[in-house]
Amino acid sequence: VQGIHAVPPAFLAQQIDAVCSDLGVDAVKIGMLHLPEVVEVVAQALARYQPRWVVLDPVMVATSGDRLIEEATVEAIVKRLFPQVTVITPNLDEAAWLVGHPIANADDLPAAASELLDMGAPAVLLKGGHLPGDEVVDCLLTQQGTHETLRAPRVNTRNMHGTGCSLSSALACALALGHDLVAATHLAKAYVAQALAA
Repeated sequence: VQGIHAVPPAFLAQQIDAVCSDLGVDAVKIGMLHLPEVVEVVAQALARYQPRWVVLDPVMVATSGDRLIEEATVEAIVKRLFPQVTVITPNLDEAAWLVGHPIANADDLPAAASELLDMGAPAVLLKGGHLPGDEVVDCLLTQQGTHETLRAPRVNTRNMHGTGCSLSSALACALALGHDLVAATHLAKAYVAQALAA
């Protein structure tokens, strides 16, 4: 990331209205929201248009470990968006910020995901890609009791930038195509693995 150009909240609302009222939306993927006012615009749009599938990738921490948004924005995301989405897809650093403690290893993923469910998320795909090891372990938990551990060999590549964003976008696409959350998660993981390998 070399810079961020903030779209004014009122203009963002117009953009969302233009797309939703004209084309319609089968699934939504939400990425970085930088201000509480922007979170509010998105929350109001979700309430108005009620898309069937909403994937929230709570982009809060850069790969470098730098925090990208303020605490007030995080609070707004939890309060206003968690109850309205289908699934959240935090990485390890983002989940650690949300739950207030580090997540040290793959065995800690289910408990941390459960804490995020307790914060109001209907489902959590907790991405463990930042953990060391030759295997990438992710954890999918839902309020309905689904518990999936997804394992994949780590791909040795320097082209890691944007993998979390790609995963959440692929997940939204798979949901829009009619797959359930578990199947869509497996398809999204396979898509990203293939992209990294290529």
